[in-house]
Amino acid sequence: MKKGSSIFAIFFVTTLVILLGELFVAKAVTCNVSELSPCADAIIKGTPASPACCAKLKEQIPCLCGYIKDPKLKPYIDSPNAKKVSQTCGVPFPKC
Repeated sequence: MKKGSSIFAIFFVTTLVILLGELFVAKAVTCNVSELSPCADAIIKGTPASPACCAKLKEQIPCLCGYIKDPKLKPYIDSPNAKKVSQTCGVPFPKC
């Protein structure tokens, strides 16, 4: 094998490993219901969900079942307005 081909092969494999590593690294989500504060008016008052609300809701998807299981949060997270926000934002409502 020529030296140029070896260097290219090493570069290619290194790049591939780095890119694949990026695909499999999951972004850690901090489950903190205050992260959903941009959705407060939409959930409590029924106002339209804002883009910021939808972004936070999508970010907090892994946390929603935990919020629903909390007796203090369940009335808000499991409300008709919350389900409307979920639908508006294109976030499937969790079945916990």
